[in-house]
Amino acid sequence: MSVIIVTLSIVIVVGIILIFLVATYNHFQDYIIRINEAEVNIDAVLRKRFDLLNKSIGIIKANIDSEEDVLEMIAKLRSKKLTNFELDRNLYDAINEYQAIKARFPELQECNELVKIEINLMESESEIVGLRKYYNDIITDYNRLVKNCPSNIVAIIKNYKAKDYFDGNNIDEEKSAIKL
Repeated sequence: MSVIIVTLSIVIVVGIILIFLVATYNHFQDYIIRINEAEVNIDAVLRKRFDLLNKSIGIIKANIDSEEDVLEMIAKLRSKKLTNFELDRNLYDAINEYQAIKARFPELQECNELVKIEINLMESESEIVGLRKYYNDIITDYNRLVKNCPSNIVAIIKNYKAKDYFDGNNIDEEKSAIKL
């Protein structure tokens, strides 16, 4: 009788451990799916911003009398393969370049197409801020699962690593902040 009780106890304990491992694994999978979804949404908004700036090149060239290359940064980005983090940082620089060109050429202030582009850029900025917050919230919860016990056991088994936040900071600013 005692052998049956011991065997039954072992089966129950192993069953509970297996249920815990499966539940934790599924929890990780939920977060991975949400992270991927957030990355796709961020990618869509970044592509929209890139396309808007790319479209503005032709409009700017058509409305100013200058031989200089406008928005050189956008032209350079076309040939690069960048992560969302890098693209976001580069697009901020390109938007600053776009604003500088608009300030240098007052005739661009009157162009309806550029006004529409600027409105869309501002709307996309608010979208990217919301998506960045959503992404970072998910990453916080995911990283908590990776680091906290007992879920870190599944993270170790499946080789899940903590992920970086989408902070929108310039890499150079981060390096200089670290040096101080």
